[in-house]
Amino acid sequence: QVQLVESGGGLVQAGGSLRLSCAASGRTFMRYAMGWFRQAPGLEREFVAAISRSGGWTNYADSVQGRFTISRDNAKNTVYLQMLSLRPEDTAVYYCAARRRDTVLATQSGEYDYWGQGTQVTVSS
Repeated sequence: QVQLVESGGGLVQAGGSLRLSCAASGRTFMRYAMGWFRQAPGLEREFVAAISRSGGWTNYADSVQGRFTISRDNAKNTVYLQMLSLRPEDTAVYYCAARRRDTVLATQSGEYDYWGQGTQVTVSS
């Protein structure tokens, strides 16, 4: 089992940047593929990005491709989401998630096994 804690959210103007972090407990972090999802009010949770256990493979939603970068530091048990050129439509609660099976192709929330509590990102116009 792994516990996930997100941080780094906040309020930023359109065009700005933020870096989210997700710290994982335990010694088994590198056994999990990791993903970031987001959920805006009234909408379903949607896939943002995923990264393989080794960090060698990544996958992004079309809406963030070229603006967001997912990375991980297995020595620090942490996965990151660097967000550039933020837009008001990026406003949401962002969640990190862990998946035991090593694939970056999992884009549905039901395919992930563990979740953090979320961190709010608000982008003002």
